[in-house]
Amino acid sequence: TRLAVLVDQVPDTLTPRGVRAAATELAGLDPEAGGLLVHAMGLANWHATHRFCSRCGAPTRVAQAGHTRVCPACEATHFPRTDPAVIMLVTDADDRALLGRQARWPDRRFSTLAGFVEPGEPLEAAVRREIAEETGIDVGEVTYAGSQPWPFPSSLMLGFFARANSTDVHVDGVEIADARWVSRDELTTATASDEIVLPGPISISRWLIECWHGGRLDGHW
Repeated sequence: TRLAVLVDQVPDTLTPRGVRAAATELAGLDPEAGGLLVHAMGLANWHATHRFCSRCGAPTRVAQAGHTRVCPACEATHFPRTDPAVIMLVTDADDRALLGRQARWPDRRFSTLAGFVEPGEPLEAAVRREIAEETGIDVGEVTYAGSQPWPFPSSLMLGFFARANSTDVHVDGVEIADARWVSRDELTTATASDEIVLPGPISISRWLIECWHGGRLDGHW
């Protein structure tokens, strides 16, 4: 039997560990245990930020073993939210991959592009919009690849491969500070020398990159 307990403060006898910090341990978990962990984290984050009814403002109470919150005033039932986000590896006609660096990251950190889906927006349109907004690249074909829950605090990452119609990069300078095209050989060399540092092995962004690359790569944050 597995269970999750919400606490306001961690006892001094225990050392708190975040999922990011425990990436090595998480990668070694079986699928059931890993799924339960991110499920519990998603619920915990939701409970922490949804203690009041969005309809009338009254305090809500926990119901269904933590899977819903019920308002005793207006009887509204509230369910955990999931925020869909697209994450995509863009390739060009020469089969180079486009990697970007967020403005808040150190100079050597690069990853795939990503962004949240807007209300009423098809996923493929979100992929094309985010890529165009962040790098100025026009994208044609978009292919679904896979998904990953990412409860930081409540995202579902929907992974895609995208084919570029253009190659001139113009970063927005706000979300993306740098973006570059790399070949497989260039990325192999750059990660081995720590010129480029990629996301960790538990992330879907790393999986997308290594699917395109065709093998494991060195270096991650």
